[in-house]
Amino acid sequence: MDTTRNVVLEAWMAEHGYSSNSLADAVNRALERLTGRTGGLDGSSVRAWKAGRVMWPKSATRKALEDVSGLPAVALGFVPRGRPSSAPAPPQQEDPDMKRRTLVGGIAAAAAVAAAAPGTAAPRRIGMSDVDRLNKRFAEIIASDHRHGGRLGIEQRAAALADEALNLQNAGSATQRVRSSLYASAAAFRSSAMWAAIDGRRYDVAKTHMREAQALAEMSGDQAIKFRIWSHTGTMYRHMGRPADAFAANDVARNLHITRRDPMFASLGMARQAAIHGAAHDRTGARRAFDQAQDAMLRADPGDYRPVWMLAFYDQAELHSLALSAHLALGDHPTAEYHAHRCLAALRPHMVRSRAITTTRLAHAQLAQGAADAAATTAMKVPTDAATQHARVTRMLQEFGAALRATAPRSSTVQAWTEHTATWRMAA
Repeated sequence: MDTTRNVVLEAWMAEHGYSSNSLADAVNRALERLTGRTGGLDGSSVRAWKAGRVMWPKSATRKALEDVSGLPAVALGFVPRGRPSSAPAPPQQEDPDMKRRTLVGGIAAAAAVAAAAPGTAAPRRIGMSDVDRLNKRFAEIIASDHRHGGRLGIEQRAAALADEALNLQNAGSATQRVRSSLYASAAAFRSSAMWAAIDGRRYDVAKTHMREAQALAEMSGDQAIKFRIWSHTGTMYRHMGRPADAFAANDVARNLHITRRDPMFASLGMARQAAIHGAAHDRTGARRAFDQAQDAMLRADPGDYRPVWMLAFYDQAELHSLALSAHLALGDHPTAEYHAHRCLAALRPHMVRSRAITTTRLAHAQLAQGAADAAATTAMKVPTDAATQHARVTRMLQEFGAALRATAPRSSTVQAWTEHTATWRMAA
């Protein structure tokens, strides 16, 4: 056996689910927070630590690793320069603080090895590295949502990850900061499960997720996730045709102090308010809210920190998307078409679900203006998987087909549409 190999670090990495590459990425991010510069570590750097080729990393790297792990470097099996790896330093060369740190480090190292050994259990310390791992999974959920929308599988994965975040609360000791962050992570996952259910028109299930998410958000104290949940609640009631409840829920989101601190949150709150005004057939309110949302977005500093869910979707394209929804509901089809084109031009490539929804709404706006051929051509651009597997898109396309047949019965356009949708049914 190679006695220089850092088996303690290997055990800790195995326990916390880190590969060499993912640990390097986590330490690089911690280095950036510490120094303002991105770290240059990669998988080979971590493999050198594990192999014992690097027994005492540079000071900034050690501090970053300690931030990630929540443990001192010696507790991860690293050996300070000048100390033989096979023996502790002579007592007369240590001051009392160093002796205490070495003892604590030895105990922590033994605990890490014991935790990795089969058939044994040891208390563990839950740290921000555990939260970071959950946040990576949250980013994956967000990406899946933007690709696929309200599928049951996304809802189930998000709900399971919410439970995983809550289970960590009882898995070991943690600081109050870590516990609050775990509640925020659980609330974020539960809010994603809620959104997937809303997007899939499973409203009774969405309400169950909503209640759980709201309770978790209160325990976390996280203003951003509270905003997300109440804003989603307003959207849910809007889709259900209950504008009064939608206004009430969205007002809770808009009155959180995060909207005063960050104009981007204020903008999103007003943009969704515009869509609710549209559902309530309030033309003046919709236009006023849209103008306020646009003004707030222009005032927002693009360099400010925002959560991943906000960064992933709210931009000028989404603002036009909500205006499109409002003007469709108002029956102002030329203005709706304008916002649809602006939205499609600004959508980022990862917004696959949003592109399908906007394309379908554009087809509705064109058909309502008498442009049946153009509308059918637009609707045929919706991808097959969105047309057959996204409940909201499927319903809107069914309504489009019914309106097309009523507008131009027995026309070649209707025949072409019927043949096209037959290919969707075969692929479903």
